[in-house]
Amino acid sequence: MVHHEGDARPDQSAASVVADDLAQMILGELVPGTSLPSEAELASRYEVSRLTIREAVKLLEGRGLLELARGRRAVVREPDGAAFADFLTSIIRYDPKGLYDLIEVRLSLEVQSATLAAKRSTRAGQTAIESALEGMRETLATGLDTPEQELAFHTFDVGFHEAVALASGNRVLGYLFEAMAQPLREGFFISRRGHEQRGHTLAHTVEAHQRILDNIRQGNSRAAAEAMRLHLKDTERDIRTALSQLRQGLPKT
Repeated sequence: MVHHEGDARPDQSAASVVADDLAQMILGELVPGTSLPSEAELASRYEVSRLTIREAVKLLEGRGLLELARGRRAVVREPDGAAFADFLTSIIRYDPKGLYDLIEVRLSLEVQSATLAAKRSTRAGQTAIESALEGMRETLATGLDTPEQELAFHTFDVGFHEAVALASGNRVLGYLFEAMAQPLREGFFISRRGHEQRGHTLAHTVEAHQRILDNIRQGNSRAAAEAMRLHLKDTERDIRTALSQLRQGLPKT
C-alpha cells in the first residue's frame, strides 16, 4: 500500500501511517529474524522520504517489533511481553482496582490453563509444575524471615502458574503468563498480607497448589479447573482483606 507524505490524518504523522502499515506486514507476513527492506526500498514503496522511513522504523522499535543495530537493516524481533508486563505492573502499583482486574483475568485464563493441562500435559510438563511446587515447599521450610526469602517463595509460586500455562500446550497462554510474571509477583506480596490477616499460612497455599497438580496428573480436567478456581477465589479474598486493611490505616503484619 502506497502512502504519500500528505496522506496522514491530521492527528497522525506520515511516519505513524507508515509504521502502522509496516506493523501489519511484520505481524502477518514476516518471521522473527527477517530483515526489513532497505530504507531506500521502503521510501520508494511508500513514496515518502527516507527520514520518514527512519522515524517509522524507530516507532516500531519502540513497540518492540524491530531490533535496530548501526549499519544493519532493521530485524524483526522475537515477540516478548515487556510492554504488557510494564502496563500490568503500573496499574497494580498505582491503582488498587488493578489487582481486582488482574484476578478477573487470571480466573479466566488459569482455569482454562488447568483444564487444558489436565488433558494435554506431558510428563515433562508435569515435572516442571512439580519442580516449582517443590521450590515453594523448600523455601517455606527455610523460613520467610527476609524480603529475599519471601521473593524466592513468590517467584516459585509464579513459576508454578506459568508451568501450568505451558503444560496446557497453548502458546498464547504460555506467552501471557511469561509476560505477567513481574506483576504477579507484586500482587503476591500484597495478597500474602491478607492471607495472614485471615488466619491462613503459606502452608495452606502450598496445599492448594498440590491439589491442582494432583488433578492435572490424574487427567481430571474438571477437578483441576475447580481446584484452580477455588485457589484464585481465595486469593481474591486475600487481596480484598489486604486492601481493606491499608484503607483503614492498620499496621501491616
